[in-house]
Amino acid sequence: MKYLLVIGDGMADNPVPELGNKTPLEVADKPVIDDLSRRGVLGSVVNCPKQFEPGSATAIMSIFGASPLRYYHGRGPLEAAAQGVKLADGDMACRCNMVTLEDADVPYSQRRILSHSAGSIEGDVSDRLITELWASPEFSALAEKYRVSINPGSSFRHFAVMSGADITGIKLIPPHDHLGEVIGPLAPSGCAAAQALEELQEAAFRFLDHHPLNEERRAAGKMPANAIWFWAEGTAAVLPDFQKKYGHTGEVVSAVPLVQGIAKLSGLPAPVVPGVTGEIDTNWEGKCEKTIEILSRCDFAALHVEAPDECTHNGDTPGKLQSIEWLDSREVSPIVKWLQSCGEDYRILILSDHKTLTSNRAHDGDPVPFLIYDSREPKCSGLSYTEANGLKTGINLPDGTVLLNMLFET
Repeated sequence: MKYLLVIGDGMADNPVPELGNKTPLEVADKPVIDDLSRRGVLGSVVNCPKQFEPGSATAIMSIFGASPLRYYHGRGPLEAAAQGVKLADGDMACRCNMVTLEDADVPYSQRRILSHSAGSIEGDVSDRLITELWASPEFSALAEKYRVSINPGSSFRHFAVMSGADITGIKLIPPHDHLGEVIGPLAPSGCAAAQALEELQEAAFRFLDHHPLNEERRAAGKMPANAIWFWAEGTAAVLPDFQKKYGHTGEVVSAVPLVQGIAKLSGLPAPVVPGVTGEIDTNWEGKCEKTIEILSRCDFAALHVEAPDECTHNGDTPGKLQSIEWLDSREVSPIVKWLQSCGEDYRILILSDHKTLTSNRAHDGDPVPFLIYDSREPKCSGLSYTEANGLKTGINLPDGTVLLNMLFET
């Protein structure tokens, strides 16, 4: 028996007026996923416990069977694990995004945040900017003073570690949930460590705003990476061992450090596929081929696709539709054809981890649809894979941690 988990990050949504009050899942052409849904079990699930802000960290932990209520200590440590960084007692890890603040003749704190990813900045440019920032005299002195180090992420996603930090009461706000807003009220707050991070953010803006690379980006019509943004703080994390919990071996394919970190902390390898970006321009075929290669030697593979989420954050509705369609045609379709050719039974779980809303470009923790298809005995829901149809079946799960038990029939 082969088992496949497919996560389309943020592909679930609410009805969009520009799409005739339909959701992207209702509009997108996804014949293979819809066929699996019609011939399988369809339902809805809540992956983000209401005690937490909705997002992929808690949602994907739930999907992998690790209850955030017990195991979640912040997103930063999960991403640190992806790069093999082990946190010492007293260390705080957090995401450090390259972001775009508006070009306006106003003080720093009165600027609006336009992009959480500096317009999906290229990885090599982002790495160069963050490296030069940490080497610049003013900023490096502050970083040394506050014991903050950086780990470049080859995308807009870098992560930082603050050593010996007391983060009691800290409040760091996700930038992607506040696009278009003035940053003053969103600044790090709640403790001395937060004040240090805000001081670093302001110093970074002074260095980055007119950096030659950012002037080149402006001249080329691109968003400048003129600021950094700390968020997703946390301390060291430990997750349940996947093989001991479920009795299966496997690997996880994803471009995103968060998912790679959850995999590795669960004892699952997360091989990096060349050319993956976490954006719509990712190496779709490479991810598909790697997933098939994993299934050829293991009984479980997980495939995570970030593009629907990033397109929504970027306000790119056509891109969200395209990414859902490519998830169907360039990932699910060839993998299903390969499974069918093997002559071995298989089960597939497909779902969105959370909703990402076109209306405000932010995450939402409402129920999302899931489907489970079993090649041995189709259940025949008769319904396509959409948010509304997932709610119709009466299979409404309040806790996503049961999903893999359902996939593995345990």
